Amino acid sequence: MSATSSRPAFNVVDLLAGLAIAGLLVPEAVAYSGIAGMPPQAGVIALFIGLICYGLLGTSRYAIVSSTSSSAAVLAAGTLALAGNAVIARAAIAETLVLFGGICFLIAGFARLGGLSHLIARPVLRGYTFGLAVVIALKQLPHLGGWPDLHGDFVPLLIKDLVQTSNQVHAVTLGTGLLALALLFVCERVRRLPGSLLVIALGVIASPWLAARGVPLTGAIHLHMNLAMPTWPSGDQWLPSVELAAALLLILYAESYSSIRGFALKHNDPVEPNRDLLVLGVANVLCGLLQGMPVGAGYSGTSANEAAGAQSRLAGLVAGATVLLMVLLLLRWIERIPLAVLAAIVIHAVSKSWRLSVFRPYLQWKRDRLLALASVVAVLSLGILNGLLVAIAFSLIMLLRQLAAARLSVLGRLADGHDFVDIAQHPDAVEPKGILILRPEEPLFFANAESVMSLARKQVTQRAGLKQVILSLEESPDLDSTVLESLSDFSSWLQSLNIGLHVARLKDETRDLLLRAALPQLSPQALNNWSVEDAVSALAGASSST
Repeated sequence: MSATSSRPAFNVVDLLAGLAIAGLLVPEAVAYSGIAGMPPQAGVIALFIGLICYGLLGTSRYAIVSSTSSSAAVLAAGTLALAGNAVIARAAIAETLVLFGGICFLIAGFARLGGLSHLIARPVLRGYTFGLAVVIALKQLPHLGGWPDLHGDFVPLLIKDLVQTSNQVHAVTLGTGLLALALLFVCERVRRLPGSLLVIALGVIASPWLAARGVPLTGAIHLHMNLAMPTWPSGDQWLPSVELAAALLLILYAESYSSIRGFALKHNDPVEPNRDLLVLGVANVLCGLLQGMPVGAGYSGTSANEAAGAQSRLAGLVAGATVLLMVLLLLRWIERIPLAVLAAIVIHAVSKSWRLSVFRPYLQWKRDRLLALASVVAVLSLGILNGLLVAIAFSLIMLLRQLAAARLSVLGRLADGHDFVDIAQHPDAVEPKGILILRPEEPLFFANAESVMSLARKQVTQRAGLKQVILSLEESPDLDSTVLESLSDFSSWLQSLNIGLHVARLKDETRDLLLRAALPQLSPQALNNWSVEDAVSALAGASSST
């Protein structure tokens, strides 16, 4: 943790912001507990721990750390996979997964893996979020309209179950849910009108009448924070538990870092990703020990905090204290919130992720369209957890496929100047006489080194009277042993043809490595060219002097 950051100073604006967002966060936390299949108090405990931990130790002045819809859905899928529909067993496994997720955060933080979230490409995250929003909304329909509970997260099966049980819809419950949902969308158009608080207040006022007509309410919330070690997995559950904890880490940190970094860029604030990993680790470990939900910096809560006028992390601390007071003083009213109203709040919250406009840039740029589509299809067809893992694996495979592609450009001088460009893209560029200049277009590493060197040999054999080859390695900040061996073979082959080899555009670390490797023909003089122009000039000068 950085010793330079100070605790936020008192600010009246932060006080008002914290009071404002606390009322929005409590019902949302209860609703997200329902998504995860956990008791309502799990979300409230997580909300309190997340707000206090990040308010005291975090870096972003806007981030609100609480349970999120995505992590709740991943937790639900994980506990279902490990414990089936057994409620008590799922709750015990959930504690373990949250604790393991927190430990993964701490390990990543101490290992300074702040760039971990970049393992999930943004198109994957967009596609995953879109598919996840669809699944979450479908899973909330039983609470919204009185359908029987749905099991699993396979979308075609969910739709089939909804259709088959449509005759069991409870009319009053459905009317309550649809009215609440309509009010939320109407309030969205009125600035500073807290739609969630309005529908909750109306729902609580109408709860006696609704309960008398069969509309289910939230029910008793037993708020207790007993510090206890969770039940450890059995022998065959250790590996899947660790895998699920890692999945929680990836999705929570990707979501959190996107929110934190987005608002930091907007307000020109610094970011400390490694420290945020540690803070999220502490919060999730405490949530696991105290039977709470997993927590992260969700976009909706963070944006609401900024919109409320927050200026420092004090807003989060005030919100945490307010949550505690609400639970102590207003718990019996929170217990009377109709489940249909909470379902409407969740559906309204995730509805922002249904907007197809988030995919417009990829269509316009003609980049990563397949990646985003594959993420959506994976979540909808394979389920939340498997869909996330498949989407991440697909993105990494696409990355490796691109990096492993053997692409080699031949460079020529542009208009008698100092610039050397790809002659395939610039036909007016001229190759220096007797000199072949080659540039790999991807970083050289074990998967593409031999293919690139094979292309280089082909270019050499196509040219008569060739005296020198210049290899520009500007795209390769480091070289592994396979690359060094391939370069050695290529250099020896050139030497057998009486063709010299020089290397240009080297990074300092790469030059030091090549000096240690002492490859054929690559003397220190052959590695001294900071630019292609330097190499061409040196070779031209040497040939004229001879």
